[in-house]
Amino acid sequence: MADGIKTLDVLADHFGRLGGIGKRTAVRLAFSVLDLSEEEAESFARAIVEAKRGIHCCPVCQNLTDLDLCPVCSDPSRDRSTICVVQDTRALMAIERLRDYRGVYHVLHGLISPMQNITPDSIRIKELVSRVGAGDEVREVIIATNPTAEGEATAMYIARLLKPFGVTVTRIANGIPVGGELEFADEFTLHSAFEGRREY
Repeated sequence: MADGIKTLDVLADHFGRLGGIGKRTAVRLAFSVLDLSEEEAESFARAIVEAKRGIHCCPVCQNLTDLDLCPVCSDPSRDRSTICVVQDTRALMAIERLRDYRGVYHVLHGLISPMQNITPDSIRIKELVSRVGAGDEVREVIIATNPTAEGEATAMYIARLLKPFGVTVTRIANGIPVGGELEFADEFTLHSAFEGRREY
C-alpha cells in the first residue's frame, strides 16, 4: 500500500478499516501522522484510547456520551413525552443542529438488514420498547430513520411493536429537497413527497 514501508503499511491499513476511508485517503492520513511531532503523535494516540475507553451509551436513550447521562437526557427542559428514533448519533447531531426539536431521542445503533445479518435483536429496539412501556409519559414516537429499504423496514417493525402501547407513532416526511427539480426525482421520492404533504 505504501511501497514496501511495512510500518507505514500497517498504519495505513488501520486507517483504511475506518468507514468511508479509501486506500489513497488511508495512505494520506498515515503520512499526516508521520508529519506530527512525537508529542503530537502520542497525544493523538492517547485521544483515540481515551475516547474508546470513556465513551459509552447513555443508559436512557443509547446516545453516545462520556457522562453518566447524555446532554439531552440530563436537560430538564426537554419534552420527555416525545421520543425521536434515529439510526445513530450522527443523525441525532444533524437534528440537533436544526434547534427546532425539543423532545428526547432513542438511538438504535443500526437498522434491520437481513442481507447483512442485522436482526431486530442486533440493535437497540428492546430498550425503546421497555422505555415506552415503562409509563404513560411518552405520547409520541417519531421515527426518523433514513428513507432506504432498511430504514423503512425498521420503521414499520418499530411501529408494529409500539402499537399496543397506545402511543402515536409518526414518520418524518421525505421527498423533494429544497432546490431540487421534479423532473429529476425518482418515483419513490415523488411518492414520499406526496404522502408527506401538509396543509398551508
